[in-house]
Amino acid sequence: MRGVKFERVSKVLCLGAHADDIEIGCGGTILRLLSERPGLSILWVVFSAHGSRATEAKRSARCFLKGAGRQKVIVKDFRESFFPFRGEAIKEYFEELKGMVQPDLVFTHYREDRHQDHRLLSDLTWNTFRDHVILEYEIPKYDGDLGNPNFYVPLEEEICRRKIEQVCRFFQTQNNKHWFTADTFLALMRLRGIECASRTKYAEAFYARKLVL
Repeated sequence: MRGVKFERVSKVLCLGAHADDIEIGCGGTILRLLSERPGLSILWVVFSAHGSRATEAKRSARCFLKGAGRQKVIVKDFRESFFPFRGEAIKEYFEELKGMVQPDLVFTHYREDRHQDHRLLSDLTWNTFRDHVILEYEIPKYDGDLGNPNFYVPLEEEICRRKIEQVCRFFQTQNNKHWFTADTFLALMRLRGIECASRTKYAEAFYARKLVL
């Protein structure tokens, strides 16, 4: 795989199993990248969203991608929670993605995530994009599967609060979930900020399994 400097990133691929995964996992980093690198080319793919969830996903992505240059948002309708049983079709779609983009940076799910849909996407990301920088993001949830990340992106408080405001505003269907709250998202970014001694107090964290110096 090739190494990369963030200031040289021009093409980014964001992969999420469900509506809101990308925003929760790496939304702050995307906002920071676009503030520092306006005009980035971003392909944003959500693999499972139906009805109002699909509408939420598209509206949220458009908001997060303000300032991007070439951008494309794709929302698929693979059956939620059944990804391992739909693996062949999802694998075939990854082959299509490989022909659509050669990204400098790929965001995907944490491989040790306990949600089966998240794990499959992570595995297929690594199967498909073998010469690319891949950062795995984390999603807080009931399973208690947060790990020990090794790659941190410090974030200004304004970016953190903008991320949280947009996530809570666009994903109204999730408001009935006990973990889907502003303080959950801010707390995780604060803890990750402590771990990397962020001068801004906040950070998003990732798992970088392979990087080349």
